[in-house]
This record gives sequence, C-alpha cells and structure tokens, in this order.
Amino acid sequence: MADYSKLVEGLRRSFKSGVTKSYEWRRKQLEGVLRLLDENRDRIAKCLKEDLNKPTLEATMYEIDYSRNDLVDTMNNLKEWMKPEKVKKGLLNIMDTAYIQREPFGVALVMGAWNYPIQITILPVFGALAAGNCVVLKPSELAASTAQLLEELIPKYLDNDCVKVVNGGIPETTALLKERFEYIFYTGNTTVGKIVMKAAAEYLTPVTLELGGKSPVYVDENSDLSLVARRISWGKLVNCGQTCIAPDYVMCKKDVQDKLVEECKKAMAEYYPDPAKSEDYGRIINERHLHRIKKLIDGSGKLAIGGEVDESQKYIAPTVLTDVKPTDPVMQEEVFGPVLPIMPISSDDEAISFINKGEKPLAMYIFSKNHDVAKKFLNNTSSGSFTFNDTMMQAGLMTLPFGGVGSSGTGAYHGFHTFDTFCHKRAVLERKHGGEGMVAIRYPPYTEKKSNTISWLTRKSPKSGGLWSWLGF
Repeated sequence: MADYSKLVEGLRRSFKSGVTKSYEWRRKQLEGVLRLLDENRDRIAKCLKEDLNKPTLEATMYEIDYSRNDLVDTMNNLKEWMKPEKVKKGLLNIMDTAYIQREPFGVALVMGAWNYPIQITILPVFGALAAGNCVVLKPSELAASTAQLLEELIPKYLDNDCVKVVNGGIPETTALLKERFEYIFYTGNTTVGKIVMKAAAEYLTPVTLELGGKSPVYVDENSDLSLVARRISWGKLVNCGQTCIAPDYVMCKKDVQDKLVEECKKAMAEYYPDPAKSEDYGRIINERHLHRIKKLIDGSGKLAIGGEVDESQKYIAPTVLTDVKPTDPVMQEEVFGPVLPIMPISSDDEAISFINKGEKPLAMYIFSKNHDVAKKFLNNTSSGSFTFNDTMMQAGLMTLPFGGVGSSGTGAYHGFHTFDTFCHKRAVLERKHGGEGMVAIRYPPYTEKKSNTISWLTRKSPKSGGLWSWLGF
C-alpha cells in the first residue's frame, strides 16, 4: 500500500508557511484554474466523450462552463468574502469590536466522482483554494481519461507546493484516508461515504459528504402532462441518468400514469429519435453498472418504454417502467441510470407517507398547477433540495446551497457556500487594554447590587410590540 505521509506533510509545511493566506496567492490559483479550463476545452470534452460518451453540449454546459461560471463568480467576490463579518453586540460589548474571521483549515482532501468528473472535482478544489487551503485531489479512477488529464494539467497551472493529484483505485484511496487532513470533501455513494466518515473520525476531521439517494417526483392530476413529461425526461436522461439529483422515480395516480407514459414517449422520441445512434445520448460508465441497472429493469414493474441493452456499447435505452411496487428491486436502491419507474399511488398523502418512510433524498420534485400542493410536500417532508415544476434546475443557481441531509449527505457547496465550507469561522472579540468600566462588576466578591446590575445589563425580553415594548424600553 502506498504511503502518502510525506506528500501530506509537504503540503502542511507549505500551509504553515502562510503562503496560502494572502488574497494575491488565492487569486493567482483561481486564475490558474480559469486558464486550465479555457485552454483545454477540447481536450476535456474529448476525455468526457471517452469516459461517458458525453455529448459535446453536455460537456460544455454541465461540466466546463458550469465550473467556469462558478469560478468567475468566486474570483469576482473573493475579496469581499475574505473580509471579517461583523456581528451584533449587546450593551456589555458596546465598546468592543466583534466579528467572524474566516480562515482556512489547512490541508484538504477532495475526492471526486466519475459521473461529472470535471464539475464535481474542480468546484470543491477551487473553493478550497479560494479559502486558502492546500489540496490533495483524488479523481475517480472510473473516469480514467479525465483523471489522467487532471493529473497532467493541474501541476502546470497551480502551485505544486500546495496542490497535489493522486490517481489510483481502492488501495490509493485507502492509503490516503489513513493520513490526517484538516478537511475531507467526498462525492459519491453512501457506502463509501460511511467509510470516509469513519476515517475522518479518527482525527475528528470535519467532512462534507455529497451523496445521493432516491429523489422522488410527484405528479399532481391537474398538471400539464406534456410539460411534465418533457422536464422529467430531460432530467432523467441527461448524462444517461447518471446524475445524483436526477428524478429517480415518479408517484402519481393510476390514470395519470397512463397519460404520462404517452407524453414521455413523445418527449423521448423528440430528444432521441434513435438513441442507440444518437450523438446526444450518453453511455453507462462501465459493465458492472450496466449489469446492475439491467437487473433492476428485469425484476421490476411492466416495461412501457425502451428496455434495450447493448453490453458491447455500454448502452441502455431510455426506459420507463409502470405499475412499479414498493417491493420491486428498482425501488430498493438509487437507479443512477436511464430508467424511470412509475409507482401508482392514491393521493398526495400516500406519496408523502411513502417518502417519509425512506431515507431523506438529495432532491425532491413536485409538479402541480396548485401551489398549495407544493407547500404541503415542502412542509411535511425533508430533502437536500426541493424544486416545484421542474427537475435539476436548482443546481444551476449558485446562490443556493447544494447538498444532502441524512443519508443523502452532510454539508453543502456551490458559489459562496463552497468558500464557506472550506473556512473555519473564527470568533473574534477585541477589547481595549485598560478602562475596566462596567465589566468590573464580574469580579468577586459578588454582591446583590452586582447581581442586579448584571441582570439589568444582560437580560433580554421577547419582542411583542405595542405599549409594553415602549414601557420596557
């Protein structure tokens, strides 16, 4: 097993030198990431094609430009984000200076995922650098071409004393997790997430876990089913269904199911007239995942659309299953592929009850013309994110935090939230040297007069408004 102790200690020495704390160093690293993306667009797209047969538009929109836009936003706001955050003060601290100072943790480990191997890897890396950390990046070995490209390019664009790339599989990951880091950021499945969390617990290292789960869709009977089908089909089939926030399964009434299937047929035929030959349709990452998804299809519900599989091409056609039961194999795990199960239910109450019986999902999607229906789900369930009348679009708004809850993850990122994730929020109170004034009443010997004075100075009252508030003031 490899030993990465020297690598980590070298990064820690660089961090302790203080070089990463200046705005100038951080800005320079972000500029390096920007040049990496801008100068290697074609090579990145080529590697994504090799790994996932990712269409050029998806590679550009959801990987390169998605990362670039978040990066530019970070560059434009970094100086402001680095400023101390002032906090409110009480009467006892009226003459003091109080603020939150965001400071880097130290050496951060970023473990990327294979389904969006640029976006999911680059975003936390430049967020960690913007916060002033040193970084060890471990790309996913399953997206081998992209991982090799990152290993080649990152040393050319970033500070080699502060950023390292480690490629490899399970042995390398296991060895890395034996090292002490000041922060770990992992994206992947829940099983490995638990392993990461156990390793972090050895040193009480804080973690962000971006996991997944079964993200439900509820379709109300009053919905425009043509619109619903287009939006669900798009969200399900982007990246061949290998998206952590893709709609995992649909719940609706039986009569809605039958109409929705017909609309899905139209939408999928419009998007991919011949998906097996389409340049716009991706492929499953490897044979192991293809066989897993095929088993889910074969053992669940009724085949309404698709179902074709070509193992030699790692191809699974856009597929819809109907009359799915809660006990079917496809409902026992995250699908993570181009298969949409539809489970008939009798009411929105039944849908809410079913959601709440399972683990908290990473995302939730509700379709209805009635906003009260959305509010009912929002107020009676829990999920990492919640979107009304669309799928996946919440991830494109960088001002919203992206993350899970419970088994779908802990922590969040995107935009400022990435910077904030990689910062320790240090509480700072500055007081003048001299002039005891009111604070002297804290010292012994304690007297009733001191007690009454302290109580008067520090006691808070609930706001109620009206005459009594004025009398209290």
